[in-house]
Amino acid sequence: MNQEVKPRSRFPIVNSIRSLATLVMLAGSVLALAACGGGDDTGLSGTIEIDGSSTVFPITQAVAEEFYIANRGAQVNVSVSGTGGGFKRFTTGETDISNASRRMKDTESEAAAANGVEFIEMRVATDGLSVLVNLENDFVECLTVGELSKMWSPGSTINNWNQVRASFPDQELRLYGPDPDSGTFDYFTEEINGESQVSRSNYTASADDNVLVQGVGGDKNALGYFGFAYYTENTDKLRAISIDNGAGCVAPTVATIESGEYTPLSRPLFLYVNRASLDEPVVQEFLLFYMEFAAELALEVGYVPAADEVYLQNLQAAGL
Repeated sequence: MNQEVKPRSRFPIVNSIRSLATLVMLAGSVLALAACGGGDDTGLSGTIEIDGSSTVFPITQAVAEEFYIANRGAQVNVSVSGTGGGFKRFTTGETDISNASRRMKDTESEAAAANGVEFIEMRVATDGLSVLVNLENDFVECLTVGELSKMWSPGSTINNWNQVRASFPDQELRLYGPDPDSGTFDYFTEEINGESQVSRSNYTASADDNVLVQGVGGDKNALGYFGFAYYTENTDKLRAISIDNGAGCVAPTVATIESGEYTPLSRPLFLYVNRASLDEPVVQEFLLFYMEFAAELALEVGYVPAADEVYLQNLQAAGL
């Protein structure tokens, strides 16, 4: 995320949270700082630790960069260990916020409770999990959910494109996808194979979507899946495949993801916030800032924003 992004204040939301006088002062200072690309230390200080989903990472990182422009004394560390990896740290109280591309599992919430970690779930955007091939692939336009399952199901021995469909060429097929700690892996396996975590294991796996981008982008025989934002940032390397869930082929676009037409691979994206961290002013201000600018920055990095009232409800749940 570069610093050319200049967030515009989302007045309907913030007016519901703050007085008009505070709003005008905050919005004016943020716009001025973003426009000039610099800023002074506002007196707000502290460190926020965030980990988790590589899918949600681009939004949170974009927010963190813009927040730092306005708050030079604050440090926001955003790491990527996958949704599951992030929850392992979050449920022990190691992090303040966890990026997640799926909802927390019962076992994870039980671990949080055992460690005295209370949390708030905040929806921040919608992703269209995308199936990608290399730009040199000129024969695959659309795949059915059944064909994807055939490729990715446990024990699958498919390693040639003509095993997927007889009309496809006799070419080696190499698969790339998230590792089992990823929320993307959980969601894809549940929707395509019928059960979360159920998948073939002989594929190139990574918790870092950028590694998958490079893999598919450098391999003309490849097919992979990951978040829509990573596709939109790499259209010079990748081509998205339309998905047929029984009602015809639908490509992932902002419009089809927002309408729900791109199914079954459209999914909500979340933040999980440790309630104890809300005692810190820097965390409070970061979340206010996040919900104020999440819609614009989510769209900027390639996701579909949530409705205004969702961001307001997030803040109300946090007592902000």
